[in-house]
Amino acid sequence: MKQIITSFFKQLLFWMLLFAFSRTVFLLFNFNLLRIEGLQFPEVMASYWHALQLDFATAAYFMMFPFIILLIQSVYSPKWLNKVNKVYVFIAVFLFSLLTVVELGIYPEWKTKLPFKAFSYLSNPTEVFDTISTGLFFGLIALFSIVFAICYLPYIKWFYNDLYKVKKNYLFTILFALIMPVLLFITARGGVQQIPINQSASYYSNKNILNLAAVNSGFNLSISIIENYKNFGKNPYAYYSDAEARKTVEALFAVEKDTTISVLTTQRPNVVLLILESWSADLIESLGGEAGITPEFRELEKGGVLFKNLWATGPRSEQAMGSIFGGFPAHPISSITVQPDKFSKLPTITKKLIEQGYHTSFYFGGQLIYGNIKGFILYNGFSRIIEGAHFGKEVIKGKLGAHDEFVLSRQIADLNKEKEPFFSALFTLSSHSPYDQPMEQVLDWGDNEQPYINSAYYTDRSLGNYFREARKQPWYNNTLFILVADHSHNSYRNWSFTTPNYHKIPMLFYGEVIKPEYRGTSVQAFANQSDMATTLLRQLNLDASGFHWSRNLFNPYTQQFSYFSFEEGLGWIRPPSGHFTYDARINHFNEMSIPEIARDSVIREGKSYLQILFEEYMAY
Repeated sequence: MKQIITSFFKQLLFWMLLFAFSRTVFLLFNFNLLRIEGLQFPEVMASYWHALQLDFATAAYFMMFPFIILLIQSVYSPKWLNKVNKVYVFIAVFLFSLLTVVELGIYPEWKTKLPFKAFSYLSNPTEVFDTISTGLFFGLIALFSIVFAICYLPYIKWFYNDLYKVKKNYLFTILFALIMPVLLFITARGGVQQIPINQSASYYSNKNILNLAAVNSGFNLSISIIENYKNFGKNPYAYYSDAEARKTVEALFAVEKDTTISVLTTQRPNVVLLILESWSADLIESLGGEAGITPEFRELEKGGVLFKNLWATGPRSEQAMGSIFGGFPAHPISSITVQPDKFSKLPTITKKLIEQGYHTSFYFGGQLIYGNIKGFILYNGFSRIIEGAHFGKEVIKGKLGAHDEFVLSRQIADLNKEKEPFFSALFTLSSHSPYDQPMEQVLDWGDNEQPYINSAYYTDRSLGNYFREARKQPWYNNTLFILVADHSHNSYRNWSFTTPNYHKIPMLFYGEVIKPEYRGTSVQAFANQSDMATTLLRQLNLDASGFHWSRNLFNPYTQQFSYFSFEEGLGWIRPPSGHFTYDARINHFNEMSIPEIARDSVIREGKSYLQILFEEYMAY
């Protein structure tokens, strides 16, 4: 009896210590981020206290199988049962150690714990390898070995004792069989309250890194997997009746007058779309960023129209493609580009331009297989697709592929042979980690994001050279250039991932086809990256009615709002009222700046927007 009880609680203690150790690894690995946030030692240590309830719940789940083994051993204790338990713990510790280290690799980029969505990238593991430096990759492998050894070896030495010839006590076995499952069940659900425990039990700070440190990684991933499977065929964002939500969304897109301010000198210009990898608004001086990061972009603004209040609808490149080309905003769970059965229902600006006789091309220095972007681009109907494999050894390549200066030069060379009118899109690459651009560091500030801002400086410098060369070409004077980011990125200001400032991005319409009176001006309207589609089509006097999630930003009657999504929820900005960010998973408002008098109606707008957006996504 004593052997059984002792073994049970020693194994329970083992899991609690393992979770604490995993948390310590996370905090130490991200020590520089904690320092930049200005976090004090007591506040960081509080994560261990606030983690206890969720850790106990997770440990209860891990202990269910050992409980069954111990229950059997209380009446029958062959040697092989000890081996079964050791194998179980070996596998569990291996997976948890792997999860711990994987989260170390993704947190600096994603600012989140490992979500279900990440498994979609496993179909192309080389993409994952290419997005991190070789040193970091092998460093994480070494760290995994160390973490696993530190976790498993003490278990064998101190926390598990082989049980042989356990003295039988049938009364104890009966009580153990009756009481312990109840205790495990109560612990696993976090108590006897009506609502079971979830990640919100560990949230305690307005600094998201501390909340994520406190949340148990195993519990978080399990819930993410369960919720995603549970949501198949069911809208997890159904906050209102369908009729009420649709009425709210229709009102958001209603315009008093369907009109357009024409800023172009022609309705059939060539169109060159430059999608800027991970460009945050903090890179742009005119959008509030520090001077000197993108001086070439600053010069381009003088000849174009800058959109000063634009938000990326999602934090991933593949989400951006659906938003930019299809005018379909991203949502928190998945991306429409990874599901051909769904994106085949989308209209696209490429198809609209092909109908008008445009010749099309798409350029990227890396592999478009990432996030099934290539499948989506092919669906768009681009007649020529140039990617990493098309660049020879003479081109300097990084881990992700050919760097921006070479891809930009290739596009100009090809466009010189292209029939007009043409629509050519180019997706930059160098401002994505591991930031191995062929340039010495120019900017010596930025702290943890110094490599990022230097990569943006490199892309900006490449853009400057690109436009100097493009101006020499015969097609330049009849070309509209659109520069827009795919999504934002953590900057030297280290915004919280759920704050609007994190997701704000630049967009610029530029070129000789911009009427002189509009050059150097800006659009102040609050908008989304997905609004580019309708805005462009209306400038070309083309029908955009199929793009009903996209607004015309040159219509002065267009209602102003901005939406963005992140792994757990949405952000909604509604001037002049303010903004909120909402964690749908735990029903919690991360930020709320809307006054009480307008709060209910603005919340209804944001939630209805996501509800109907996801409803349509499921219906596709």
